[in-house]
Amino acid sequence: MTGAATGRSQRARQSRSVARLMAVQALYQRAMAGTGTARLLAEFHAHRLQGDGADGELAPAESAFFDDLVEGVIAREAEIDARIADYLSAGWTLSRLDPLMLAMLRAGAFELMARPDVPLAAVVSEYVDVARAFYPREEAGFVNAVLDRIGHAVRDGAVRDGAGSVAG
Repeated sequence: MTGAATGRSQRARQSRSVARLMAVQALYQRAMAGTGTARLLAEFHAHRLQGDGADGELAPAESAFFDDLVEGVIAREAEIDARIADYLSAGWTLSRLDPLMLAMLRAGAFELMARPDVPLAAVVSEYVDVARAFYPREEAGFVNAVLDRIGHAVRDGAVRDGAGSVAG
């Protein structure tokens, strides 16, 4: 691969990483403020997806990928929540999860369920990175464990045997 092609590929990956982070933030905002989907998407497109020009820390997000994540999670929320709940330890419910953690798990689970074009390991790794931006190591490990189990279940057709739960 040429240097220019490698640079484009790197920017594309970074653009998707930012889209994932922004999708988690949008889903969190929706959970906390009850912002409607159209308004939420419009606000993020107008103010947040272009990147952080102040210090250049965040690249622009891939807006179509961001839209797919946010709209997909919202459209399939009940199905996604049921899938996540399947991999929580006995006694743990979705309502016990911090809203930001739940937003991460929902976005990751949706991507695993609906985007077979993105490798399982890449999805899990990306959301672990998002978790590390907000939480200590233990919570990032929790995101890793839950999404890895969901990913194998939906991608490999694995059947949960009751021993696949993850403690929070």
